[in-house]
Parts: sequence; C-alpha cells; structure tokens
Amino acid sequence: MHALRLGLILVLTLFAQSSHALRVTFINPGYADEGFWFSATQTMQKAADSLKLEFEVLHAKRDPATALQLARELANRPASERPDYVLLVNDKGSLVRGAQALGQAGIRSFAVFSGLLPQERKRWLPRKTLPLLLGSLEASDREAGALTSEALISKGLRQLNPGNDGKLHMVAVVGDRSTPVAVHRYEGLRTAMARHPQVEMDGTLVANWRREDAAEQVAQLLKKNPAIQLIWAGNERMAFGAIDALRAAGRQPGKDVLVSAIHSSREAVQALQDGTISTLAGGNFMAGAWALVMLYDHHNGRDFVDEGLESVQPMFMLFERPDASAFLARFGSGVEALDFAAYSKHLNPRVKRYNFSLATLLR
Repeated sequence: MHALRLGLILVLTLFAQSSHALRVTFINPGYADEGFWFSATQTMQKAADSLKLEFEVLHAKRDPATALQLARELANRPASERPDYVLLVNDKGSLVRGAQALGQAGIRSFAVFSGLLPQERKRWLPRKTLPLLLGSLEASDREAGALTSEALISKGLRQLNPGNDGKLHMVAVVGDRSTPVAVHRYEGLRTAMARHPQVEMDGTLVANWRREDAAEQVAQLLKKNPAIQLIWAGNERMAFGAIDALRAAGRQPGKDVLVSAIHSSREAVQALQDGTISTLAGGNFMAGAWALVMLYDHHNGRDFVDEGLESVQPMFMLFERPDASAFLARFGSGVEALDFAAYSKHLNPRVKRYNFSLATLLR
C-alpha cells in the first residue's frame, strides 16, 4: 500500500511539473560566501545556464538540522512549485532523513559531494530502500588524501632534516570525524603514511573545516610540540589557519614547515605558486556541475544507471606550478568559458562514458 501511494504521488507530481523547465534545487551545507561552496555553486549555476534549467540554492549554514528543515520545506511546497530534483550533501549524516522527507512528497533526490556512509549502506540503498534517492556522485576523496600526503612526505624527505629520532614529524588537521569527505581523505592519508615509516604522526586535530579553528588548534600544538615539520590539512581553509599559526609562532611555511591543502580556490592556487602551500590537490568543486549534467540526461531519458548508482570519480588532480598557471588562466575569473552542454549524453549521443576529470578541462 505504501509503495502504491508513493507511486501515485510521484505520477501526480510529474504531471504537475510537466509543463515547466527542468527545476533543480541544491541544499548547500555551507554559507553563501564560504570559499569552496561559493566556487561549487558558481560552477553549478554555469552548468544550469548551459543546460537551460532552473537552478535554486538554499544554504544550511553548516547546520545539518537546517538542511533537513529545508528539505521538509521543499516537500511542503505546492506541487506546482516543487523542484524536479534536489541535490543533497551527506553533511554529518543528514542525507538519509533529507531523502526520506523529499521522497514522501514524491521528489527525487541525488547525493553529491558526499554520499552514504558505509554503515548507512547496510540499511539504505538508492532506488531500493530509498526509492527516490536516484544515486550519488562523489570525487575520490581517498585519492585526494593520498595524493596530497604522498607529495607532502616526498617533499619533506627531500627538503627537511629529520628530528633526533631520525624521523620527520607530521600533524593532520581534519574537518570532522563523521562526514564521508573527511573520513575518506583521512583514510587516504593513513594509506600514504603506511608506506613511509620514516614519518611519525604526532597528532590529529579536528578544526570543523574552519580557518580560525585550525589556527587555534595548531597554535596550541606548536607550544607543546615545536618539532612539527609537516602539516596535512583536509581543506584549504584549515591549511591557511595552520599557516596563520606558524607565522604567529615565528615559523616559515614552505621552508621549515611544509603544509598541504585540498581544494583549488584562487587563494590556494596562488599560495602554491608562491611556495606558502607546498602541495595542493583540487577539482572536486566541479562535482555539483557534473551532477547537474547527469540529472539533465536522466530527465531526458538517458539514465546514468550503467555508470553505477553510487559513482566515485577521479576528479582530483595534484597541482604542480605549471598546472597552477593553467588553472588560474582558465578559472581565475570564474567559469564563464565552460559549456557544460558538451558533456551531456542526451545532447551528444557519441558520449558513452562521463569523464569528470579536471585535467581534461585544462588541456
């Protein structure tokens, strides 16, 4: 009976929406002016413009309870005002309840940037136990963690002298301990660390993805352990917080302490160029735009099921200085030059597999 009711709601919703342009709403977990989320949303808007779809952004302001409330408000809209799809981020375990709230109103959802956690997947699956959660698209955050930490360690071994124990000493600054993005990046770090016994992990700091929190945490650690030589950070905001703390302590980032970062904001790429940041990986800011391409194709009869419902794509690339110059030339003033229609299977039948690598856009 429940399945029949859900099916009837979906049919009525689709009928009510059949006369308007494709509508997609993104529940952004961050703030409107937050670096990464600003870049991601700007790129999504460009994709929406390229594909001629209506795009709406709602901001949860780093509060999972607000994200859930926004999903419920979308579900309570009159049928004629509801989006066709809602993009959700699994910020601190908010995905399942958000998809459920939308599904009860017959609204299809899709997870982007972070999908189901392994423990959630034991009970919940797209299109099955969550029938209107169509799937997910994530960048390979394990790859990002491994790329940046491997490069950081390699540079440290070449440029720095080990401590009295014969080892280099590292600290990790993570966003949190529950979001899939944070968990997977840290797993990539630990994989790289296992290959380098000459590097000692002296601690893991939780900085809530914030520059200010990272600065405070690193400053406290440096007072207790001034021997730190390598700082791995889970995003660029926390990397800049670590750099703030190093400078305040009279240390020289890029010289006596090497710092890594993830996310290709303009500020981070420029810091890589001037040597303040020693290693940088980026590209996942494009995930939301690629998700819109997938949903556009789905709406037009080209389901992405053959690519996998829970897709993890190698979007990250490790930046070297020539890559940084190419990136700034291409994206330094935004993404106006990109036409996302060129990546649609519906509009380009010769496209058989999606290629969501940032490197392809820098050629």
